Amino acid sequence: MTTTRPVPAPLAVTGPLIEPAPARPAERPRWSVARVLMTVLLVGFAALFLYPLVWLLAASLKPAGQVFDNSLIPHTWRWDNYVAIWDELPLLHWVVNSVSISLLAAVAVSVSSSVVAFGFAYFRFPGRNLLFGLVLATMMLPGSVTMIPTYLIWRETGLLGTWVPLFGANLFGSAFYIFLQRQFFLGLPRELFEAARMDGASYWQLFSRIAMPLSIPSFVIVFLFEFQAAWNNFQSALIYLNGGTVEGFTAPLGIAYAMTKYSPTAGGHGDYQYVMVASLLVTIPMLLLFSFGQRYFIEGVATQGRKG
Repeated sequence: MTTTRPVPAPLAVTGPLIEPAPARPAERPRWSVARVLMTVLLVGFAALFLYPLVWLLAASLKPAGQVFDNSLIPHTWRWDNYVAIWDELPLLHWVVNSVSISLLAAVAVSVSSSVVAFGFAYFRFPGRNLLFGLVLATMMLPGSVTMIPTYLIWRETGLLGTWVPLFGANLFGSAFYIFLQRQFFLGLPRELFEAARMDGASYWQLFSRIAMPLSIPSFVIVFLFEFQAAWNNFQSALIYLNGGTVEGFTAPLGIAYAMTKYSPTAGGHGDYQYVMVASLLVTIPMLLLFSFGQRYFIEGVATQGRKG
């Protein structure tokens, strides 16, 4: 005969088996000495870089005799300087010329460099690395070495005094931009191009429909760099446009002309406030351009950094 043992009833749980951890008070941000010093250093550098712009703004609002008194707050406010500048100087012509030349130069070098960079990144052919090395070697030549031969070439073509020498060379690409774009194209999956080739896409379609849409950040970087370089290109404008009319000058060349015009040694009356107004108005397009393209600029630099 078998007997069954009674099963003991489970013990009643009168409280939690594990005591909950006490809630921690919210942690306050810790301002270490290094963090405070870094913040002060960054603020100091920001003020250092902003000082010339603030000085230029203040000088543009002063009368002629107070332009160079180094005061950031004008003693006499001359708001009419921004009205009189359009009668004193052909500033609108200079800005239009600079915008047109910078757009032509930036578009030409962006497209041509992208095409060459895609060829180096996609195609496999003998001597590719050697040829790419020769392209990069051209960056070792300073501009002063090629200045005279380049001038003689443009003189033989009869294009001196026109805009063509200021952007024509960009149609053949730039070694630095080719390198930048090639590194971006190398990061694209090659399977995308192989699949498109199997579907019957041409090489130009690979570039225009796959490579270019995926490389917008690097393309914008190249465009911004070249636009800024062409906008501030004083030397080339001085060489190729100096013999033309004043209305045909670019903004940097026009400001240099205004400095000479208002110089007392050249018969001027020292009205440098108009030069300051022109300089400030010419700076504003660059600020707007980089503000607009800042997102693409950061994205392109971050993408290049991940590939490294």
